[in-house]
Amino acid sequence: MEEQKKNPAQGLSESEQVQVRRQKLADLQAAGHDPFTLTKYPQDAYSADLKAEFADLPNETDSGKTVALAGRMMSKRVMGKASFAHLRDDKGDIQLYVRRDELGEEPYAAFKKLDVGDIIGVKGEVFRTKTGELSVRATELTLLAKSLRPLPEKFHGLTDKELRYRQRYVDLIMNPESKRNFEIRSKFVAFLRRYLDNLGFMEVETPVLSPIAGGATARPFITHHNTLDIDMYMRIATELHLKRLIVGGIERVYDTQSRSSIFMIRASWAIPFHTERSPVSFQYIYAKDDLVPAPSACIILQYSGSPPKISGMILQNAFGKIPLSMFFIAL
Repeated sequence: MEEQKKNPAQGLSESEQVQVRRQKLADLQAAGHDPFTLTKYPQDAYSADLKAEFADLPNETDSGKTVALAGRMMSKRVMGKASFAHLRDDKGDIQLYVRRDELGEEPYAAFKKLDVGDIIGVKGEVFRTKTGELSVRATELTLLAKSLRPLPEKFHGLTDKELRYRQRYVDLIMNPESKRNFEIRSKFVAFLRRYLDNLGFMEVETPVLSPIAGGATARPFITHHNTLDIDMYMRIATELHLKRLIVGGIERVYDTQSRSSIFMIRASWAIPFHTERSPVSFQYIYAKDDLVPAPSACIILQYSGSPPKISGMILQNAFGKIPLSMFFIAL
């Protein structure tokens, strides 16, 4: 049996930490404080917005503004009657300053029992510490969700590539750059849709399953349709479906749906992968090549900070050399 991982800070194996956390949850539920019954929290601010708003706030100064934040507690340092913690919300991290005299005896005792990874809500005043870090002085703290598994050890982080791809949620928690990649890809797809819509294209959906294999030499995924009693193939190439729409009278059409094939398995080529198809009637077939570099260049410049170089159908920038047909995949 594989030896349990030890936590150097607590001296407990991962399974033992899970048992401790489950017991804490059971105690909360027995006391009538089940965090999973809370379905709403009045969050009204985000860390990055506060840092931008109070960028000029001097050290050891109160802002006079009370906010309500919500997010995951990424660290906690308990020092007697006062403690520090870091909260990570959708836009970044911010420090929390928790004092027993301001929070109250029982709430402070409850805070000390919280674990790193718990999702909490905090209300308090924004201020800047003596060392210059923008913080929130907590006057109210609410446990919104109990984390039953410990996060990876902070010093080394999540470095196992296989684990990062198998447990994307852990990767997103521990590696902010992974979340940024998701955001860039989503914004690129939205940008491309707006770009093609403005050119008069219509977005359509094509069948996921096909009775014939497509995609040239790519090996398709095969499934069986029980009702029809026939083998079917997951889509790879959708040009035939799109060209049939052109025959039917829709002159400009595109889709941005996932495809599945067994080309290869590597980190930069996910299964299923994502491509864009946009055939145009009454134009030379390669006319669409001129459509893709412009939005690709704009979105890369906006979100990577460096202008790309376009050579044929290759983009080169901070992400490296990216074939335009693989841009969605590379992100």
